[in-house]
Amino acid sequence: MKLKEKIPKNIDKLLKDLSQGSLFGEIYLESTEIFKLVLEPDRIDEINWGKEEGIAFRKIDEKFKINFAYASNLENIAVLEDLVKTGLKEESLRHEKEKLFISESRKLKNYELYLRERLEFLEELKKKVKKVGNIKHYKIGLSEIKKEILILNSEGKFIEDERFYSKLVAIVIAEKDGVLERGYEVFGGALPFEKIKELPEVLEIPEKASDLALIMLSAKKAPAGVMPVVLSGTAGGTMIHEAVGHGLEADHAEEGLSIYSGKLGEKVASELITVIDDATLPFLYGFYKFDDEGTPAQKVVLIEKGILKNFLYDKYFSLKYGKKSNGHGRRQDYRHVPIPRMANTYIEKGSHRPEEIIKSIEKGLLVRKMGGGEVNPLTGDFVFEVREGYYIEKGEIAYPVKGATLVGNGPKVLEIIDMVGDDLKFIPGTCGKDGQGVPVADGQPTLRIPELIVGGIID
Repeated sequence: MKLKEKIPKNIDKLLKDLSQGSLFGEIYLESTEIFKLVLEPDRIDEINWGKEEGIAFRKIDEKFKINFAYASNLENIAVLEDLVKTGLKEESLRHEKEKLFISESRKLKNYELYLRERLEFLEELKKKVKKVGNIKHYKIGLSEIKKEILILNSEGKFIEDERFYSKLVAIVIAEKDGVLERGYEVFGGALPFEKIKELPEVLEIPEKASDLALIMLSAKKAPAGVMPVVLSGTAGGTMIHEAVGHGLEADHAEEGLSIYSGKLGEKVASELITVIDDATLPFLYGFYKFDDEGTPAQKVVLIEKGILKNFLYDKYFSLKYGKKSNGHGRRQDYRHVPIPRMANTYIEKGSHRPEEIIKSIEKGLLVRKMGGGEVNPLTGDFVFEVREGYYIEKGEIAYPVKGATLVGNGPKVLEIIDMVGDDLKFIPGTCGKDGQGVPVADGQPTLRIPELIVGGIID
């Protein structure tokens, strides 16, 4: 890794300065390369390629005050020394000296070959968009992140890591009688482009997006009321992430800002429910070997058969509350301090076949894809949009619906789930919290919720 060559010569002195009078300190170096390419039917809609480097210093003192500083120039040792002298004083939370951003493609190696390979691949994906009259437009996009990090901390750890994140997105627009509908499909993993392009499921993305757009043209208005809801595995764990997961992060849970605060060891969900966050799951979008403080990635059982077992900790909150970090201190980049974050969060699969769960419903809603929504982490109350849904009658899928929303409370939903499927699917995403975004994956099997408020349109 090239970052090794940029370690300051006076690193021992810098580490000593960080250790003095502190509970924990680290030096974090990062080099990130980002690429994005989006194609439309007859043109390139977007192409971006950039590289950035930076270094950050953090010190947690005995009073749990965080002193933080960063710079965007790894070359100037004088800047680094100045940051330690001035940026880590108690009254200074951040001291930025200089920024460097490189976006000129000529400065990146093998640009023409790099771009041609990706253009050719996306052109092949374009051919898989369905060629029917109702489909009016589409976009096929690729985004890649390559990140090299180096961490030296006051515990004597020296961590090097290289991370890859690739994501492919297909958006297809269909039209009928002046009504437009959208089909959206995404695939992502902690893999470089060269690996992800070989996966057979990637080639299915444009066709799946096309099918969804066409299906939604025939969708009826969603019913409204209280009814049974089946969340398919393809719903991707949005509810567990948003309505439950954030409440299990230590900065919320330990500070009294979560409905789960003070409930360790208590029953908080159905005995059918086990919730896990596992950053070690290979190739999922939230995978990493070490978190951004140098703690090894771990599998953490948060809820086991309905009993609350643990929270997600970084160094700061583990020190503050006498616990041990379980490898969930994450940051967007060197400009940010690590905070407790999810990685790959999921509900463990159960024993029921998905078809069996659907057949158990007399009248209700099947949700195959979730959209955006809002959640109150203190209470767990949520409102979610349903991107792809179907009405169930007499145990059969009757017809697609549109305009549905799910309204409820995450912890209460976990308490009443009475059937858990033997399937398990993950959806990649970027989780936003405190102004930071990090790659995550959310997963769940098919779930039956006996009663949930479905917001729709009443004729």
